Amino acid sequence: MSVLEPRDAGVTGDPQVPSVDEGEEGVLGRSYRALSIGIVSVVLLIAFEATAVGTAMPVAARELDGVALYAFAFSGYFTTSLFGMVLAGQWADRKGPLGPLTAGIACFGAGLLLSGTAGAMWLFILGRAVQGFGGGLVIVALYVVVGRAYPERLRPAIMAAFAAGWVVPSIVGPLAAGAVTEHLGWRWVFVGIPALVVLPLALALPQIRRRAAGPVDGRAPGADRRRIRLALGISVGAGLLQYAAQDLRPLSLLPGLVGVALLVPAVLGLLPRGTYRAARGLPSVVLLRGVAAGSFVAAESFVPLMLVTQRGLSPTLAGFSLAAGGATWALGSWVQSRARVEPYRERLMTAGMVLVAAAIAAAPSVLIDSVPVWTVAVAWGFGCFGMGLVISSTSVLLLHLSAPEEAGSNSAALQISDGLSNAVLLAAGGAAFAALGGGTVSHTATQASGSHPAAFAVVFLPMAGVALVGAWVTTRLHAGQGSART
Repeated sequence: MSVLEPRDAGVTGDPQVPSVDEGEEGVLGRSYRALSIGIVSVVLLIAFEATAVGTAMPVAARELDGVALYAFAFSGYFTTSLFGMVLAGQWADRKGPLGPLTAGIACFGAGLLLSGTAGAMWLFILGRAVQGFGGGLVIVALYVVVGRAYPERLRPAIMAAFAAGWVVPSIVGPLAAGAVTEHLGWRWVFVGIPALVVLPLALALPQIRRRAAGPVDGRAPGADRRRIRLALGISVGAGLLQYAAQDLRPLSLLPGLVGVALLVPAVLGLLPRGTYRAARGLPSVVLLRGVAAGSFVAAESFVPLMLVTQRGLSPTLAGFSLAAGGATWALGSWVQSRARVEPYRERLMTAGMVLVAAAIAAAPSVLIDSVPVWTVAVAWGFGCFGMGLVISSTSVLLLHLSAPEEAGSNSAALQISDGLSNAVLLAAGGAAFAALGGGTVSHTATQASGSHPAAFAVVFLPMAGVALVGAWVTTRLHAGQGSART
């Protein structure tokens, strides 16, 4: 699962409330039905792709002789999505969300096709990078559509539909992708999805053009070129850092240092002041989002690979280990949305991060042959419940702590923290994995002596420690006033 996709139900784009509220219609009323079905279907397909790719990835990496570069296939997506998110925000503010949404879908589909037809691992990773750029455009554009096309009373319902859109793909996606991978080949998991998005776009685009096209109030502000330069600095810096972490040669120190030099000022410029030191209030909310998302995604990315190479599971069964997570994530999101638990939100978030840390720490126990493989499925179900409590709550708290004129930039900061932490922690996990011989792991069914359990343990256990740091950050979410400007 990836938390870069619109699972959280609370962040919207720059609001432009429709001037006419169509009575008391719901999101499936006559006026909103086509738009709602269209954009939720886009989310549904993105969710299916995200869950399916994790199942097919171990086979793709093995066939392309690229297991040593496994982490790049995930971090490449997150790295380019950072730039796409900032660019989409600027584009949508200037000309409306229609442009970035259609361009994002086009890039997303092109990236899938490039990865699905790749003959080498570097081409596969390039496709994932193109896909990530498109995903960054799409996620921001969708939230801007919700903010402009729906009246305030309907936004919680459509955001809840976004979150619910992950449940079925989380259960069906790994099974379907595993079956396709085993019977048709992993490439069909990638090349088959782009055609499915045509119908949702046909439903949604006319409604988006009518309800959400154009700049807010007819104004077309100039692009904030400084923010775009900083976003580019984050993307390039994260990419260089990932390369250095994977290469592990003395010469790689130079691109690593350049990456850090680009990342540090960009992060300081785009995130709220005090984020890096967990200052109370909004900075800690933004930091928590990154800590939770990064630790969980970095660990989850290696679960199918561990089960396939160390326990000899088929891609279908390895993917199924993550299937229950979609339902428990949605359950956690539902629990935090209840009015009666509002006074205990921070305590729930602390409990959620403890569950996440416990799930990540429990996953590598299956490296011991006597531990049942279903242990991962159970642990991940609890971990996803914790993530549902935390991720949705960070969105709620962000809007609560943001002044109206800061909601857009603070929402972008939340997404940047999410995506950047994914890239950085995947780089760290990938470097540790490669350093302990992870790139030479083989299927235990064909080579019993070819396992490197330490290569997986060194990914999961530090990420559990990062999640525990997140539990501490949840104690610093209270603030007396307002928000910090990004």
